[in-house]
Amino acid sequence: MNERARLAVFISGFGSNLQAIIDAVQAGELDAEIVVVVSNRKAAYGLVRAERAGIPTLYFPLKPYRDAGRSREEYDADLAERVAAYEPDLIVLAGWMHVLSPAFLDRFPNRVINLHPALPGQFPGTHAIQRAYEAFLRGEIDHTGVMMHYVVPEVDAGPVIISEEVPIYPSDTLDDLEARIHEVEHRLIVEAIRRCIRRGA
Repeated sequence: MNERARLAVFISGFGSNLQAIIDAVQAGELDAEIVVVVSNRKAAYGLVRAERAGIPTLYFPLKPYRDAGRSREEYDADLAERVAAYEPDLIVLAGWMHVLSPAFLDRFPNRVINLHPALPGQFPGTHAIQRAYEAFLRGEIDHTGVMMHYVVPEVDAGPVIISEEVPIYPSDTLDDLEARIHEVEHRLIVEAIRRCIRRGA
């Protein structure tokens, strides 16, 4: 890797995990710089966070491809081309709501990591926190968790970098559980990046 790891952070929404990374970089807790923030949604507040921090942004929507009858693979290949121009050492999916195909992943082997608000092998895909809470209400589980993992074409199934259990309490509302999980996410995403930097991604 370069002296300071070059990070590309992918978001689709509010960007609180992006903010955790920005804060860690600015505080000197991560030997890294964010070279670009990528969003597939124009209204993603994470783009505002990036601009405030002076970080370049890339808005790259899927809809024009769909409207033109072009494939997800074409979208992923073009996205990879655009991102490669920033020469990232590590690509961090921090609430990115697209599944990336080999057309993207093959361009950055073992350099794409993802945050998922569930433990390995549990609740892959979307709405993981809500699904865990519903399982808790049914008496099936008493905890959930957060993991960071390397991205493979199968959803939320790549090698785990770090994971942590998050308890669910009897008094919890879904909002309570979401808040507790987000706190853990902000810590784990920074720690996972740190570990990847140490091992050279």
